[in-house]
Amino acid sequence: MPRQRVVVTGLGGICSLGTNASEIWTAMAEGRPGIGPIESPIYRPTKIQTVAEILELPDHGISRRQTATMDRFSLLAVIAANEALAQSGLVLDEKTSLRTGAVIGTGVCGWYALEKSYLRLLVEERDRVDVLSVPMGMTSAPASQVSMVNGIRGPVFGVTSACSSSNHAISSAVDLLRSGRADVIIAGGTEAPIIWGILKAWEALRVVSPDACSPFSADRKGLSLGEGAGAAVLETYESATRRGAEILAEIVGVGMTADATDIVAPTRDGPARAMQLCLEDAGLNREQVQYINAHGTGTKMNDRIEVEAMKDVFGDHATELSISSTKSMHGHCLGASGALELIACVNAVRHGIVPPTINYTEADPDCDLDVTPNEARERKVDVAVSNAFAFGGTNASVAVRAI
Repeated sequence: MPRQRVVVTGLGGICSLGTNASEIWTAMAEGRPGIGPIESPIYRPTKIQTVAEILELPDHGISRRQTATMDRFSLLAVIAANEALAQSGLVLDEKTSLRTGAVIGTGVCGWYALEKSYLRLLVEERDRVDVLSVPMGMTSAPASQVSMVNGIRGPVFGVTSACSSSNHAISSAVDLLRSGRADVIIAGGTEAPIIWGILKAWEALRVVSPDACSPFSADRKGLSLGEGAGAAVLETYESATRRGAEILAEIVGVGMTADATDIVAPTRDGPARAMQLCLEDAGLNREQVQYINAHGTGTKMNDRIEVEAMKDVFGDHATELSISSTKSMHGHCLGASGALELIACVNAVRHGIVPPTINYTEADPDCDLDVTPNEARERKVDVAVSNAFAFGGTNASVAVRAI
């Protein structure tokens, strides 16, 4: 029996580039920067003063009673999921809700709930924290909130693998749909790290750029932290065609590996194997890929190793690839990154536009592939691959095809 095809019928997103997927894609295609001076109120100063933050939430229509139980990362996830559901046209009723699930990735947890609790205990010297601190902060909270807001009663759970969380969530959704456990899965990721304690933690790692994020440029100084969420309605081709849904693209392959070496230093082998397994899962030859949305964090080591891994997998064809890091615009949104970058991949195959890597000023001989510097490029894209490589050596690649 042939395996189920998995298609995308809805997209949603919110980040520094916009409060919906359409705005985000337009900003990406225009090469618009979403990274700037921090404006959120932070408990105490940090050395990190440049971030990619959401300055104003949209009118989301979620009740105050519901939002009172949500940490910021859950609220962002629900906003993105609701947008994706609306675009998909899916009607959740007594029957369809049982065959619909939600898998949402996040890097760690609800940081706002955690920081608020410690401030109460250690600074304000109170004896108690918010009664909902645990359920608001738990890793599965965004998936649960998406489920509760929309009445989704199929497989619902959270996924966490640091900066690969979104791509692992998408991969898990693909497996659930292929196995027949559901007809529809809302998959994506979310993160809200622009708070004092988390900024101090990243400050200690010394990998954050003091200003712009410049992936693959020889003068790159590190990553820029961002917040946001992305979601996609994934469903079987049979389900989508049965209800007459507009199909945006097809998820044709996923690849997942682990480095099994170091908690922070990446390897060349793990990312290469993830891309290779993704191509094999999709039944694609390397020459069939035109665009790679790179992990592209803007750190010296990560960018160099990712380029080496792409050369290992694509060989001579690597020089024919269009590559870009949209993190140069929306920052590194950690567990939400892959879901936001799926917006870039789906729209690249739909519109034939490769978004740029902005802030590129100086060629690096160690990153000598076509990274689409500074300006978008028109190009027919049949297949796009999204890469996500994380602390802990967890790697996940996803292949998207035009349909």
